Amino acid sequence: MSTEEKKTLAEKIKNEANGLFKDKRFPEAIEKYTSAIDLNPNVPSYYTNRAFCHLKLESYGYAIADSEQALKVDPLFTKANYRRASANMALGNFKEALKDLRIVSKRAPDDKDAQSKFDECAKIVRRIEFEKAIEHNEAKRSVADTLDLSTLVVDASYDGPRINEETNEIDIKFIQALIDTFKNQKKLHKKYAFMIILAVRKMMMEAPSLIDIEVPAKGKLTVCGDVHGQFYDFIHIFDMNGYPSENHAYLFNGDFVDRGSFSIEVILTLFAYKWLYPHRLYLARGNHETDNMNKVYGFEGEVKAKFSEMMFKLFSETFNALPLSHVIGHKIFVTHGGLFSRDNVTLDEIRKIDRIGQGQPGNDGLMCELLWSDPQPELGRGPSKRGVGVQFGPDVTKNFLETNKLDMMIRSHEVKEEGYVIEHDGKCVTVFSAPNYCDTVGNKGAFINITPDIKLDYVTFTAVPHPSVKPMQYASQFSGLLGM
Repeated sequence: MSTEEKKTLAEKIKNEANGLFKDKRFPEAIEKYTSAIDLNPNVPSYYTNRAFCHLKLESYGYAIADSEQALKVDPLFTKANYRRASANMALGNFKEALKDLRIVSKRAPDDKDAQSKFDECAKIVRRIEFEKAIEHNEAKRSVADTLDLSTLVVDASYDGPRINEETNEIDIKFIQALIDTFKNQKKLHKKYAFMIILAVRKMMMEAPSLIDIEVPAKGKLTVCGDVHGQFYDFIHIFDMNGYPSENHAYLFNGDFVDRGSFSIEVILTLFAYKWLYPHRLYLARGNHETDNMNKVYGFEGEVKAKFSEMMFKLFSETFNALPLSHVIGHKIFVTHGGLFSRDNVTLDEIRKIDRIGQGQPGNDGLMCELLWSDPQPELGRGPSKRGVGVQFGPDVTKNFLETNKLDMMIRSHEVKEEGYVIEHDGKCVTVFSAPNYCDTVGNKGAFINITPDIKLDYVTFTAVPHPSVKPMQYASQFSGLLGM
């Protein structure tokens, strides 16, 4: 085939890929763009189009790599800077994103959207630097220590659920009223919201980084994956499968918030159940229970819009104290993301992670990898498609399980068409509990019921209607940048 014939064929395949992208068939579009690149590797838009697919699939590391390849082909191809900025913004790498957004805004000075995103990113970078300077110059004081709840008065006209301020305890009637309040898109009074968060923060501060749990002897334990602020789908899980009780434990495996615009309703409901049933409702930290993700994907904006900046800071402190992993019945390891860049990591090493001292997970180390890593079908390890953590093969899973005398692992972190996937010779299960993710993906959600004799039952479900509030409602400044 001549060079010109290859170019013509590549353009034809690219157009087919564009059609697949339009139909949201992103993995198939990636294959087509890759074929076009193989035929003609000198067209920068092929790489940036493929990068956009990777952004849609949250493969931010791959998106950055494609953007950089496009810039090698044409250093003045501005769309590549824009795509790389998008990926870095998605990862919370605001300084890196700002470099590219500065280039984009200079090359397109009349593009108001580009200028707006540059200004917003610059504002975030300035704020982070300011907060770092304050922390450096004075001992950081916990928000919890500055709160005086006695100064918060609940007006007589407030008609929502109330906590008994004499006992400072909640009961199941309070939670039922709380759920009804949230279903009707009404707010809990800020005093009671603070009380719930403070109660759970205290529990989490006293907990180890890895928690051993047992299935209730006369009941079951349900493991749920990401729910991502999809409150109505989250409540649908309880309606289908039963609400938390003494005989029905739940483990929510991270990513309770962000993307969905009812994140505050999800997290306050979970925290209320945790307060009521401390040994029947378990919560693990996900990569979205972190400051950088909350800045980009909506939770910070949502808390500030519905309550206050102080409440977001208290959530941030509480997220820092969330456990990182659980072991069910001495047999099943459960963590949000995955495994590690080295073999022979022990459960004791995970227990000893100073998650509270470390705060944010950073870009490497055990804590980061627990929250960010993904399985791969190939043996060994590979670079992360996300740009953070690692990808680990079936041999890595086998080594970890054998080292720690475990049978299998459950993780979440990735949307799956059927809500769950079983990989690595049955030893690694992904469960994802946000159906029709972001109102666009069309996937099912799933959860796993586990009996006292450690038998697993996989249940799938579809999305239910919700009020007309779009995903990322409170992160609208970035929704276009992130391909929302």
